[in-house]
Amino acid sequence: MAVPAVSGANIMCTMGTAPGVLTATSQVKTLIGGAPAATVQDAAPIANIAPCGLCTSLANPQVASATAAALGVLTPMPCIPVPAGIWLCAGKTALISGIPGLSTDAKLICSYAGSISIISPGQGKVIYS
Repeated sequence: MAVPAVSGANIMCTMGTAPGVLTATSQVKTLIGGAPAATVQDAAPIANIAPCGLCTSLANPQVASATAAALGVLTPMPCIPVPAGIWLCAGKTALISGIPGLSTDAKLICSYAGSISIISPGQGKVIYS
């Protein structure tokens, strides 16, 4: 069962070298464990999606350029997220202020290849009634 994600959740890109942090800004009224609940619209680079260390995707122009300069040796460069839309959720999610909520089964596609997933929801206690 997927767990709702909140501001402060840890995220990871398949092409990144370190986890990043999700910051929920699409709504601030609904709190889970004292933190704003995240929605599928929390997908803006930097504002919502923090960099995930270094990018290793050759589809990233900075990585491709640095790798070419290193005579073909893969040279990771700082990650600057480039989401291709909003989060995609695999299952049903609750509406939060009229927007589908974000849960741990969601994926966000990066324009430079790879996908971003939630590795820790940012809150440890969920009570379902």
